Amino acid sequence: MSERRAMVTHDADAPSMRHQCELLHVSRSSLYYEAVGPDPDELEIMRKIDELHLRHPFLGSRMLTETLKRGGVAINRKRIQRLMRMMGLESCAPKPNTSKAAPEHPVYPYLLRNLRISRPNQVWAADITYIPMAYGFAYLMAIIDWYSRLVLAWRLSNTMESAFCVEGLEDALQRFGVAPIWWTLWLCGAGEVV
Repeated sequence: MSERRAMVTHDADAPSMRHQCELLHVSRSSLYYEAVGPDPDELEIMRKIDELHLRHPFLGSRMLTETLKRGGVAINRKRIQRLMRMMGLESCAPKPNTSKAAPEHPVYPYLLRNLRISRPNQVWAADITYIPMAYGFAYLMAIIDWYSRLVLAWRLSNTMESAFCVEGLEDALQRFGVAPIWWTLWLCGAGEVV
């Protein structure tokens, strides 16, 4: 587009500007437009937003607005949202309905509902979660005793391979023996008795 705009000449011998623009498929108004440079105040606010986002990546536009207002910057939320969109920033906090089950997935019954858990080492539970990092994710697997809430074993990994989960399970089995009931929380999100 800029190459075609550069072809339009203002010479007296050349066809009219209107005719040249029609031939080159260039809008006449674009010939007179000069790009506006970034506003220094806006750049300063973007720098502050970036600084806050690096320190607290879980802050959304509401909390960033409040934090900047407390810091003496007169700004509203819509401006923060526009600048965050322009900068490609987004809060890493969970969004609404992230735990909402898909309607086509089966719902499993909670099999421990009427079971009286009265002693340690009767029921174990395992779960896996991810921790957002600056670059990628770390994956945390933990095995807990359902009665005492004692963490029996845990492992941290930077990949989603099953090896670190198996290592954690072997460690718990070696240190505490075998639990009669094994409850896994990561299967279908509801749990399953093994």
